[in-house]
Formats: sequence, structure tokens, C-alpha cells
Amino acid sequence: IGYFLGKKNPNFDTSFITTYSANFGTPSIVIFSISASGVTFAMFSEYFLYAVILLSSFLIVGLIFLILMKKDYLRELPTFFLPNTGNMGIPICLFAYGKLGMGVAAAISSLVVLLHFTLNIFLAKREFDLKVIIKSPSFYAIIATITFLYYEISLPTFVLNTVMLLAYGMIVMILMSLGVSLTQMKVFSFKDALITSTGRVIIGPLIGFALISFFNLSGFAAGVLLIQSSMPSAILCYLVASMYSPKDIVDNISSTIVVSTLISLLTVPITVFFALKYFN
Repeated sequence: IGYFLGKKNPNFDTSFITTYSANFGTPSIVIFSISASGVTFAMFSEYFLYAVILLSSFLIVGLIFLILMKKDYLRELPTFFLPNTGNMGIPICLFAYGKLGMGVAAAISSLVVLLHFTLNIFLAKREFDLKVIIKSPSFYAIIATITFLYYEISLPTFVLNTVMLLAYGMIVMILMSLGVSLTQMKVFSFKDALITSTGRVIIGPLIGFALISFFNLSGFAAGVLLIQSSMPSAILCYLVASMYSPKDIVDNISSTIVVSTLISLLTVPITVFFALKYFN
């Protein structure tokens, strides 16, 4: 739907979706996914730690790729270590493994969300700004949700229903925004974009599988980790870059997002099939 809207109106403005996502939608999906899934604090902590290792591995691979390609290894790095685990990953994991799968997916995604509105902006601006963290609603949502999870405090039903509606509304709008953005973003260097996209959607799940094997993980949670590691570059990388980075960097990031998203239409279903077959 978003793609056809973008084709019909090339000047379709999605800035309101970005604002809604940053201030309301993303905090809501973090709160709802973790609180309503029934995931325990122990499981959340365990897979949050695995997410740290996973994203750190992505970051190292990204540095190697970008340095060898003689690219801006700071500003273009987010496309490697910040996959689309929220708007795309969480719904897929919910479809594959139900509410518990959604909870583990949210544990992984919460770290990605936190990095999007902190480190991603720092890299795009090439400077550290504490105000970015202080002004980030997602930062407080993650802290509050982890606190409630640790002390086993149940959120009132009306709060869960409210954040559920805000979260599901964001998922629909962000997916539409992705469709619109795919019509606005262009591939400026297909060869470079193909190389960087390979680092995201091909090497990503291989790193995820290596992590699962190394720590001898099993069950649905291991499958969620594998699925989340296979996601394409997040659209938020483009939105942040467009606000803080030069046009040539934005063009490169745009190219990687478009190509990795298109490749993921093939690779993600294969990864989900593999995850459901061996980690169930």
C-alpha cells in the first residue's frame, strides 16, 4: 500500500510517521512486546546480552567491509549493526513463535531501538550529545519496562491496551512508510549496495547461527535470535542520516536499505523456515 501511495504521490510526506514512531510508537512497542508476552526477566536479560554480542559482531564486520571499500566507516556503519528488528522483526517473530517469541524479539529489538536514538545519531553527527539520550522517550520506556519486569509488576489492563493500539498503529504506518520510502530512495551504486547488503542479510544470519552454536542455544528463543539476525538494514538509518549526514552518505545508506530489503524478501522466508524446522 505504501509503495503504491509513494508512486501515486512522489511528494508524500512521511515525517509525521517518523515523529509518531520516535515519540509514541517505538516506546509503546517496547512496553507492550515485553510486558504482554509473558517473558521473564531472566530470559530478557539473557537475550539482551546475546543481542549485545550479536550487534557487536555486526559492527566489527561492518567496519571491515567499509574500511576495505574505503567508505565513511562511521556514518555508514549503522546499516550493518542496526537491522530492522522492530517494525519487521517483531511481527515476523510473533507470527512464527507467538507471544513468547515476540517477547524475546522485543528483548533484542530494545537494544537496537536504544542504539537508534543514541549511537546512530552520534555517528551521523560525528559527535556525542547527551541531550539526545535525555530527550529519547524510548530510553525511558526501556528503563521503566525492565524495572517492572525485574520487580514482577503487572501493568494495568488499560495501559497495556493503550500501548498495544499505539504499537500496532506504528507497525502499520512504518511498513507503509517503508513502502513510500522505497519509491523515494534510489540505488546510486548497485555494486557497492549489493556488497554492503550481503554483509547485512547474508552474513548477518550466519553470525546469528554461529552465536547459537557457540552458546548451545535451543528452542524458540534461539529461532527468534536467528530470525532477528537476518533482518535488512533499518529504515531509521536513512531517516537519521537524512537529518544529520551529508547527501553522499545519505545516498549510500539509501542504496543499502533498498537493496538489503529487496534481498531480504528472499532470505528472510528461508531463515524463518530454517528456524521453525530446527528451533521449535
